[in-house]
Amino acid sequence: MNKDIPDRVFYRIKEVCNLTGLKPHVLRYWEQEFKDIKPVKSPTGQRLYKKKDLDIIFTIKKLLHEKRFTIDGAKQYLANHKRILNEIREDLTEIVEILKKEEKK
Repeated sequence: MNKDIPDRVFYRIKEVCNLTGLKPHVLRYWEQEFKDIKPVKSPTGQRLYKKKDLDIIFTIKKLLHEKRFTIDGAKQYLANHKRILNEIREDLTEIVEILKKEEKK
């Protein structure tokens, strides 16, 4: 993540817009299109984004604006990326289990 981003738990939509250079309506649209962007709502109904949301927003912005992906292409890229990470996580978990068994011997 960018070092200029303040280290906090939540970011309001205005701050996310300032950090990303995106308009609020674009963020709201992306929330509908990309299910991984999941801001929570404050008691007053304001969107509060987490660091995970910011990471995804920056990734989507790069895919759409720099790499010239379509929305569908970006969705597919993110889904494949998520699938690959899940496979790696499963493989690492399996390796840890094997190492634990070897350690007990």
